[in-house]
Amino acid sequence: DSADKLSVTAKQFMAGLMRHAPAVTAVTNPLVNSYKRLVPGYEAPVYIAWSYRNRSPMIRVPAKRGMSTRIELRSPDPSCNPYLAQAVVLKAGLEGIRLGLEPPPPVNENVYRMSAEERRQRGIESLPGSLAEAIRALEADEVILDALGPHVAERYIEAKKIEWDVYRAQVHEWEINEYLGRY
Repeated sequence: DSADKLSVTAKQFMAGLMRHAPAVTAVTNPLVNSYKRLVPGYEAPVYIAWSYRNRSPMIRVPAKRGMSTRIELRSPDPSCNPYLAQAVVLKAGLEGIRLGLEPPPPVNENVYRMSAEERRQRGIESLPGSLAEAIRALEADEVILDALGPHVAERYIEAKKIEWDVYRAQVHEWEINEYLGRY
């Protein structure tokens, strides 16, 4: 255990979560509407990073509490299936432990205030910006697909692709209000 009260195992678990975050997001943020809250500057995090105090990264370690110190994954949406979410989060974290991954240094400043160049220099990536992006990440991540199992993964991806296609074919009220009078 280090001075920050996080064990090597906890840090490896975090590193696994960060490595697989794009694919995990397809399960923890399962609806088209889930991505309306994953935008910079709002309460929900959009950046794959961790911090001790700041709430802008995806993972936060609340104030040290000795043996009760924990990590918070702040990106999941309340609409997610808790069983599938637990499965993919555990698989990602355990993969980090199995491989002995190390997380990057903590980001204790507000990531939303960083420029794109500052984020790039620090290796801070973004979570998927849409359900379609998240599903593509899931399709490419064998570890998270394995957590779901072939039957669930196939059906889940199929259902989410249909959901995205139906959504894309809709004309939304904002589009009508924004463009009808102009064109």
